Order: sequence, then C-alpha cells, then structure tokens
Amino acid sequence: MKIIRSKEFTAGRAWGAMDIANMNGITTRLHWTDQPYKWHVNDGEEVFAVLDGRVDMHYHDAGGRCSVMLEAGDIFFASAGTMHVARPVGEARILVVEMAGSV
Repeated sequence: MKIIRSKEFTAGRAWGAMDIANMNGITTRLHWTDQPYKWHVNDGEEVFAVLDGRVDMHYHDAGGRCSVMLEAGDIFFASAGTMHVARPVGEARILVVEMAGSV
C-alpha cells in the first residue's frame, strides 16, 4: 500500500517523476514540472491527469493543431499516434498512465 500527497511532491528538474506503479507494463507516474515538455507521440495511449496547477495542452487532430487549458481535476486522453505537448502555467503536478518506456 502507498499513500502519496501529490501537492507536496517536487522534483529536482522539470518533468521529474515518482514511479507509483507498474501493472503489466502500464506505468503510473507522478510528474512535477514548471517547464514545457517537447512535441511527441507516445508508443501507445496515454492518460494525463492534472492534479495541481494548470497545463496548456497542444495537440494535433484531424482538424489540425488545437489547444486546451487543463485545470486541476481535468484529464487528457491521447490515443496512440496523437502528437502533443504539455506547457504548464507555473508549477504543475500531473499523473501520467502509459506503457512502460513510452516517451
């Protein structure tokens, strides 16, 4: 059993993470960041839940480039092949569920 107080988590670098669980090749990690990530496509699907802070999520869909402001409590699901980039507004804590070893 593990209890994590996500609002207390920080990392020594942007997108630093705490491994929470690895269940049959699916990882759950808590990330802390205050810097944008990079444009990328995951190897599979990804669930991205903002636990604290705000994240400006940019992504490509059939209509072209889109963006949405994610607030604490919001969840972004990236299907396999979705190009996206997360840009926090200040500090953010994010729970990410994805295939182990994904970008």
